[in-house]
Amino acid sequence: MKIDYVNTGNTQLAVLESDTVVMATVQDAIDILMESSYAGAEAVVAFEHQFPPEFFDLRTGLAGEILQKYSTYNGRLVIVGDFSKITSRSLQDFIRESNRVGRILFLESIDDAIQRL
Repeated sequence: MKIDYVNTGNTQLAVLESDTVVMATVQDAIDILMESSYAGAEAVVAFEHQFPPEFFDLRTGLAGEILQKYSTYNGRLVIVGDFSKITSRSLQDFIRESNRVGRILFLESIDDAIQRL
């Protein structure tokens, strides 16, 4: 995995570059957050395919655990993907509420992330 740091003018983003899953565990998420924060990034941008399928099944608790760590450590996370295909009502509600609060964002593109942050 490579982390590209992108300066948007007001915010530095840590954009994860990998074709594979990089946030398979809570510890993976913490490690990425700490490395990015140390480098001065205000938010981590990850892509949908960089999470295991279990992340998007709220019954597993993985999403809740990872997102709780980001909140605890005052981190921001943007997950970029196509979330229009989600059929789970609870996951749709979770995404909508996360986007409303703004600490964790589920967006369609990096450009959307730059505008929101």
